[in-house]
Amino acid sequence: MVQEWEPGTQYNIGDVVAYEGKSFRARICSHPHLRVHPGHRYKIIQAHRSQSDWTPPVTPALWGRIPEEERQHHEHREHHEPRHDQPPPPQQCGGNEKPWDQHTQQQVPIHEDERKHGWDGLSDERKKQIEVGGGLALGLAAIGAGVFGYKMHEKNEEEKKAHVWALQNWIHEGEQRTREYYEGRTRAPATWILIDGKDIPTNIAIAGGQEHGQPHYICRAFHEGSLQIGKASPIFEKGGVIGYAHKEFHMPKFEVLVGDPRAIRWIDMEGRFDPEKLGGARPVEGGREADGTPLYVAQGMYNNAIIPGKCSTHLSAAFVPYAQGEKEVKHYRVLCWA
Repeated sequence: MVQEWEPGTQYNIGDVVAYEGKSFRARICSHPHLRVHPGHRYKIIQAHRSQSDWTPPVTPALWGRIPEEERQHHEHREHHEPRHDQPPPPQQCGGNEKPWDQHTQQQVPIHEDERKHGWDGLSDERKKQIEVGGGLALGLAAIGAGVFGYKMHEKNEEEKKAHVWALQNWIHEGEQRTREYYEGRTRAPATWILIDGKDIPTNIAIAGGQEHGQPHYICRAFHEGSLQIGKASPIFEKGGVIGYAHKEFHMPKFEVLVGDPRAIRWIDMEGRFDPEKLGGARPVEGGREADGTPLYVAQGMYNNAIIPGKCSTHLSAAFVPYAQGEKEVKHYRVLCWA
């Protein structure tokens, strides 16, 4: 009942496609007599309408690949299991279900209004439905790749779930912003788009600094329940770099600020950030601490380099990532909307 993925198709929770990477001829097979394509199998994680440049292998936020050894079992099972268009009722959430951190695929839909709340804002019943339905699979995949697992071993189970929940919601929101931008549906003159690795769109990314003649673009990344601001460039080890707790972290998955540079301007600041000193200008809020405290985009000079970083009303100055640490800069500039 499965054929290849194709662009311009609405895919919903429960759909499975095949994709071999060379053809866009395929489609979801809705007729039991159509021939099954031998490509790799992918199962939907987030319902969406497909695009030609958002193929299953490059959009892990949308598709989860089914291991080859599970294909035969999956083909048999899909004829007998109902589609998971609705969350499973409480009585189905027990027995021999997998532990929450051993799922590789999402079978339970996550509603948009739920993503606006922290893990603690969900009811115990809903948490259980999400856990046994693989609703944390996207965040687990990111942590499993060694990307966001900072000090995970020190957290208790509920802290781990809250961390994974916040992480995957950030990825989901980043994917949405990116699609809207490339589809021309972004109204703001500047926005954040999600990047994997060093493939930074330098023609649209907004530069926030430079070192040795190389521009540093403004980026932000999820870390320890927060969204930290830093620098990005193809010359960096993994593409993005942020600072946190006086350390520097290289991030392979991050967002960059893109748009019209004429829509923004830099305003000088000294010491603790004070919005009253901006003369009525509105600062660009780029991130947040784990407790929700806003972080604003800043740039400071250190060792003859101009480096993008962060400032906030709770910080004594601006902080920029540099040389395996975070450097405090007393005299800096704040990015504001023009």
